[in-house]
Amino acid sequence: MSSWTRWHGPAMARLWGFCWLVVGFWRAALACPTSCKCSASRIWCSDPIPGIMAFPRLEPNTIDPENITEIYIANQKRLEIINEDDVEAYVGLKNLTIVDSGLKFVAHKAFLKNSNLQHINFTRNKLTSLSRKHFRHLDLTELILVGNPFACSCDIMWIKTLQESKSSPETQDLYCLNESSKNIPLANLQIPNCGLPSANLAAPNLTVEEGKSITLSCSVEGDPVPSLYWDVGNLVSKHMNETSHTQGSLRITNISSDDSGKQISCVAENLVGEDQDSVNLTVHFAPTITFLESPTSDHHWCIPFTVKGNPKPALQWFYNRAILNESKYICTKIHVTNHTEYHGCLQLDNPTHMNNGDYRLVAKNEYGKDEKQISAHFMGWPGDDGADPNYPDVIYEDYGTAANDIGDTTNRSNEIPSTDVADKAGREHLSVYAVVVIASVVGFCLLVMLFLLKLARHSKFGMKGPASVISNDDDSASPLHHISNGSNTPSSSEGGPDAVIIGMTKIPVIENPQYFGITNSQLKPDTWPRGSPKTA
Repeated sequence: MSSWTRWHGPAMARLWGFCWLVVGFWRAALACPTSCKCSASRIWCSDPIPGIMAFPRLEPNTIDPENITEIYIANQKRLEIINEDDVEAYVGLKNLTIVDSGLKFVAHKAFLKNSNLQHINFTRNKLTSLSRKHFRHLDLTELILVGNPFACSCDIMWIKTLQESKSSPETQDLYCLNESSKNIPLANLQIPNCGLPSANLAAPNLTVEEGKSITLSCSVEGDPVPSLYWDVGNLVSKHMNETSHTQGSLRITNISSDDSGKQISCVAENLVGEDQDSVNLTVHFAPTITFLESPTSDHHWCIPFTVKGNPKPALQWFYNRAILNESKYICTKIHVTNHTEYHGCLQLDNPTHMNNGDYRLVAKNEYGKDEKQISAHFMGWPGDDGADPNYPDVIYEDYGTAANDIGDTTNRSNEIPSTDVADKAGREHLSVYAVVVIASVVGFCLLVMLFLLKLARHSKFGMKGPASVISNDDDSASPLHHISNGSNTPSSSEGGPDAVIIGMTKIPVIENPQYFGITNSQLKPDTWPRGSPKTA
């Protein structure tokens, strides 16, 4: 068991990984030409013996050439030519270095398929001429050509122009050999009849309606005589051009709205460089609602839409066949604008069942209009288990307000509270709150009144008789008694037993039996009325 674990555990995995690594290096070694070394992303050839005579190529079915990003070649005196198909397989190539070698010629289309090239170094080779056509389609950050025996001719004037156009003060120390084999600094080179060309594009009004046609004309001049070509990019509309020497024309027919905003260029090119003149095409067309979907809930409810049109269309929403007057609770928002395409939504802030219904969007400009409709359900009606009754015929009334221009994210001019469902719902909520507050106040007042009535009743009907009211036995029950604390209180013996204390004075009190409704048996002997016989 331990043996099985030892041979099938992590140690075995490391062994297999090492074996695959060895096999990979072995296959890479087999794929590499003599005097070169290869890895999955790099080829370098620096061994001068025996050296290479042609640009290095990998053997088929070995290393994928698309993964090679760097090729380094040095000390290869027998390497003289780069042909058109030598580099085309290395489509991922970014850095190409050929130094101290015998390179004399580079084919015009050698780097046609190497659009990722950023760095080229051809230092100390045997180049006498080099055309700008090799590199015009590349976005190079560095082109090093130091140490080559260039011939002083118009063919290399583009290199001087390139050096002068650089914003960086660092320039290469380049020379060329004149007819006397004298080194001339490239910065001082002057060649007669060798200059940059110029292009002039003549065009009528480039604002055209969709489906129409237009013709552009261009003339070029320069010495050497430049060639003329049109750069139309990814123009969708059907087009054709005619060129005769230094004159050319371009005709575009049945112009598509998809070409609005695209650039069209006339280019003049010669040995020294190129010049171009460009125009932008503007296409006017009727609006089209390309997207309208049921509402979605995020931070707010949103009915998303996409509208195309040029000039920018005005937008108008309808709710159940009536104009929807926008407000701060319901408004149009444009989130993304892409030239003639607008992405946005009708934003609703906390909609209720009162907002359920049909929403129709109308987009209009001077060339036409388009409309689309969707049904929206935000909340079920109360007591109907989510089933909506018939929608009200009119919730939003037409007050003759202006339509919402798509350039304005919110139409504030249409804020009419009496026609806004969200305002109506807010007023309903406010009414409910007012009723609740009033009911609470009334209830509280009733409770206070009941408490006071109960307290008064207890004070009036809880008396035990006159003795308990006015005698000293229950001082607190007498309304005429003033409680006094301390040693200065008069003695209870002053004024007699049937007296009450008012302030610091004790006043006698004569009881009225008829007032308290007391029976004869409750009267004291000394309170009988005069003239009445006493019973035994």
